[in-house]
Amino acid sequence: MKRRVFAKLAGLGALSMQALTSLVVADMSSSSARIPLGLCNHSLRSLRLNARQLIEYAIEQKLDSVLLNTFQPFESLEKPYLANLKSLAQSSGVSIYIGAGSISKNSTKFSNKYGTAEELLSEGIRVASTVGSPIVGCRIGNMDDRYSEGGINEHIEAVIKVMRSMRSQALDAGIKFAFENHAGDLRSEELLALIKETGTDICGALFDPANAVWAMEDPMQSLKILGENIICTSVRDIIAWETKEGATFQGMAIGEGMIDFRFYAKTMAEFSPGVPLHVETISNSAREIPYFKPEFWKGFPHLSASGIIDFLKLLKDGIPQQINTPASEISQKDFDIQHQQSELLKSFKFLRKNCNVGQKQILY
Repeated sequence: MKRRVFAKLAGLGALSMQALTSLVVADMSSSSARIPLGLCNHSLRSLRLNARQLIEYAIEQKLDSVLLNTFQPFESLEKPYLANLKSLAQSSGVSIYIGAGSISKNSTKFSNKYGTAEELLSEGIRVASTVGSPIVGCRIGNMDDRYSEGGINEHIEAVIKVMRSMRSQALDAGIKFAFENHAGDLRSEELLALIKETGTDICGALFDPANAVWAMEDPMQSLKILGENIICTSVRDIIAWETKEGATFQGMAIGEGMIDFRFYAKTMAEFSPGVPLHVETISNSAREIPYFKPEFWKGFPHLSASGIIDFLKLLKDGIPQQINTPASEISQKDFDIQHQQSELLKSFKFLRKNCNVGQKQILY
């Protein structure tokens, strides 16, 4: 491991020890009813950890799972490398979930690095099979795709076609496509229709409650709409508030925002037992939802006022948040690293203490 990365991880370990009063790994037989706890690689984005380092971090933090939401963390996609990752994770009871990114060829977020969308999904199935992932995460792109020619429906039709073309490969491998509501590109009813049209035997939801807010939804209502179709998650808390242009929201550490994660986790366990909660903290970065601007609605031509009532109710309780900046003696990068580490650890602690999450229990 590179010296600088090792130092950053050592610092992360020190933060962990400060957060823990005592640490006890529970008997797994007594924790089988608890929801698996994991992390998404994007939570520690400023550290730029590779797949092995992320798995080692998950082991250190007594996590149950890790979501590698694109191929970027993998240093190689060759079978021996992937098999070693699987062995490392399995030896410590950590499951691996993987994602392939955008599969809509006309999205600005699609990359042809691995060929066509079909070739990308084929590679995803191979990688997932080798590391033991039950899913291949995929998506359209982001909010901008709602404003492209043909609107979001054109993208939806394209990705359904791609996934259907891979049906035999997915079924043979025993792997499902976990389709994500990503950066405001899909509302929950659109995602549910996409899943059903593709086929629930090969497709389910990768649900992110903060991204539901981005698409003007109450995340708890979205959770109920998607229900048993959720086969993977990335989670963080949010605070959203009213503004002159419409609304603004910001990601928060779990337990510090507006989502009732006690109820969220309980509902997830009822709908999708055994599906891990992968924490993807993205804080200190506000996003605008300018729904008072007429041009904004061009991306939502069929959305009625009744479709955002629950979202508008949510805004009534929101308190505007300030963006934190580093002190003069700290670089922006070091500030971001420290902040991301802190937000992630706070989220783990809240979920473990309050939400019956984490099969390898830690006493605080």
